[in-house]
Amino acid sequence: MSMSHLYGTDGDDGVEMESFEVSDWDLQNEFNPHRQRHRQTKEEATYGVWAERDSDEERPSFGGKRSRDYSAPVSFVSAGLRKAAAEELSDEDSDDDEKPVKQEEIPKEFVPKKLKTGGNFKPSQKGFAGGSKSFVDFGSWERHTKGIGQKLLQKMGYVPGRGLGKNAQGIINPIEAKQRKGKGAVGAYGSERTTQSLQDFPVVDSEEEAEEEFQKELSQWRKDPNGGKKKPKYSYKTVEELKAKGRISKQLAAPQKELSQVKVIDMTGREQKVYYSYSQISHKHNIPDDSPQQPLGKDSKPQGFALPELEHNLQLLIDITEQEIIQSDRQLQYERDMVVNLSHEIQKMAEVLSHEEKAISNLSKVLDMVEECERRMQPGCENPLTLDECAKIFETLQDKYYEEYRMSDRVDLAVAIVYPLMKEYFKNWDPLKDCTYGTEIIAKWKSLLENDQLLSHSGQDLSTDAFHRLMWEIWMPYVRNIVARWQPRNCGSMVDFLDSWVNVVPVWILDNILDQLIFPKLQKEVESWNPLTDTVPIHSWIHPWLPLMQARLEPLYSPIRNKLANALQKWHPSDSSAKLILQPWKDVFTPGSWEAFMVKNIVPKLGMCLNELIINPHQQHMDAFYWVIDWEGMISVSSLVGLLEKHFFPKWLQVLCSWLSNSPNYEEITKWYLGWKSMFSDQVLAHPSIKDKFNEALDIMNRAVSSSVGGYMQPGARENIAYLTHTERRKDFQYEAMQERREAENMAQRGIGAAAGSVPMNFKDLIQTKAEEHNIVFMPVIGKRHEGKQLYTFGRIVIYIDRGVVFVQGEKTWVPTSLQSLIDMAK
Repeated sequence: MSMSHLYGTDGDDGVEMESFEVSDWDLQNEFNPHRQRHRQTKEEATYGVWAERDSDEERPSFGGKRSRDYSAPVSFVSAGLRKAAAEELSDEDSDDDEKPVKQEEIPKEFVPKKLKTGGNFKPSQKGFAGGSKSFVDFGSWERHTKGIGQKLLQKMGYVPGRGLGKNAQGIINPIEAKQRKGKGAVGAYGSERTTQSLQDFPVVDSEEEAEEEFQKELSQWRKDPNGGKKKPKYSYKTVEELKAKGRISKQLAAPQKELSQVKVIDMTGREQKVYYSYSQISHKHNIPDDSPQQPLGKDSKPQGFALPELEHNLQLLIDITEQEIIQSDRQLQYERDMVVNLSHEIQKMAEVLSHEEKAISNLSKVLDMVEECERRMQPGCENPLTLDECAKIFETLQDKYYEEYRMSDRVDLAVAIVYPLMKEYFKNWDPLKDCTYGTEIIAKWKSLLENDQLLSHSGQDLSTDAFHRLMWEIWMPYVRNIVARWQPRNCGSMVDFLDSWVNVVPVWILDNILDQLIFPKLQKEVESWNPLTDTVPIHSWIHPWLPLMQARLEPLYSPIRNKLANALQKWHPSDSSAKLILQPWKDVFTPGSWEAFMVKNIVPKLGMCLNELIINPHQQHMDAFYWVIDWEGMISVSSLVGLLEKHFFPKWLQVLCSWLSNSPNYEEITKWYLGWKSMFSDQVLAHPSIKDKFNEALDIMNRAVSSSVGGYMQPGARENIAYLTHTERRKDFQYEAMQERREAENMAQRGIGAAAGSVPMNFKDLIQTKAEEHNIVFMPVIGKRHEGKQLYTFGRIVIYIDRGVVFVQGEKTWVPTSLQSLIDMAK
């Protein structure tokens, strides 16, 4: 037996190669172990391995595929099924299967024109094609193996008798194969689908449907063999369809107005028709059998019934009827909408009617109350109307009939009823004697009569607010009369009167009283005031008006300062009455005007007094010094320091030098130094110029005791003076540290306050705020001063501040500059 069924040969080299293709031989050898072995044919016995054989019958070689000749002509193989090896054993079975299938059993549409048969296989052979087997035999081949496949499936959850998959969605039975009846090609004997495939994949054969549709379309082109005429098809419309059509055409009427005058030519019928709008085409009646008329032939018969006029008339009647139905439906819908609209109108009118009836009832009650008030106001009435009763009536009107009360003309009603009663109430009133008389009743009438929508300011329209008119016409004349008889120096009663009425009287009336009545009286009295002869101080009758008038008194301050300056021309610091007169005005005048007044009228007098002071360590008279120091709180510290630097310290240092040059007692000098220093307040001593002067005195004493003569004449003096110097310097250093700490705390607090309000308190705070805005460093230079003023660094520039002026360090001198120029230089 040749091994060519296992190994193939290469065409060129003749080398045997193994092919790894799975052929039918492999399948039969696996599933049919008891098959009949291959019989050697005569050709194989003659030619051996060079014999020609079918590639499907032999097992491919291990060396690969045998090369094929694709240029050879195509050879056809007869159709048929290869029989199984078990069936080849019995010739009886093969003879029975060789019986041909009858032609009647094959459907006509599947019969081919010519069937080709032949080949190596007989048609009676029953080949293996995975035939249908029961599930019981499924996997029975595992009895020849170890059965590892079945075990693995069961471990993974497989249950025999159910499909594979998570939800057992797999098929249960293996894929079935259906055996073809005869030798015909695929589909020659009808559908070859099995019962299982029809159950699993129930689909409709689309080829059959396509064939039916093709036959149906083909029949439309064929001539009717009967030659009869088709029956006409009629279309019917119900009334509801016509109504719906009318509603749609009504909704589309507005957009179609633009196309209503378009000329349209219709050539779809037998004749050409002209329409003048698209709506006419939409209303055209479509006849189902509206085909063009065919010319009469020889065999054709003429139409037995053709009346175009009658058809036109019938069509016209149908169109008219349709339009009438549509119009009737529209009219009916319009009438229904009108009914709904009228029902809503009736409901609204009923509400308006009830509201008007209620308003008429309220107005009638209000009218009755007003008529009752007029009746009780008549002169001969037994029960006359009082102001309190009238107020209760107005409260009733405001509470119960608020709308009518607000809409009515309250001004005329109050003029007619309230004004006469108010005149009677204030007839015998004296404001200066009883200043609170009538405040409660007027406050009550203010809430009843004042118009909330109007502002109580100057320029109030009296015709629109009853309360303002009441106060102007009834209350104001009494005030004018009492102010005309009032003396300005007796201000207590008038101030009390206006204070008690300030919350009741409108603002514009109070402004009128202060500007037109009070201020002229005060101005006239100030002009007649003489500070040298009048025993009553002017502040006693001017300052009580500050809470009420405030800035209105500014025009009076200038003449007051002029009169005081004239009175101080012959004044001497020994007279303390001037301080008593000027001290109340320190907080009234502005800081600038007060400082200018002091520098002009007081500081020169104090300088003359210091010039007259004689410093004598053995017999000192301190009266002149006390007269000057007594004005410390009145004049500024800088002015006082200037006086001391110019008129006191030169003489004091000169006396100290002359005393030290005459072999003095240093203990007495120390006491004298400490005594004079104790005469100044801490605020004055903290000034840098005063510190410099006392430090200069210490330096003079140190130089004096450093000489050999002084130290020799009085032992221990050097140590005493050194100790005094060290003590004074330490005090100054501690005081400076404390001041810097306070300044830092104040700056921190101002920083917190600036975050809340960001309002600079002084010029230094303003500079700091500007520096923060422009990102410039502004900080004090520790231990550096110029003329007693703290030096600051503003960026790279060194500055100091004196009386609200910034001084910048120049080449030789300090130059004043503006804040904006300082910012520009720092940038």
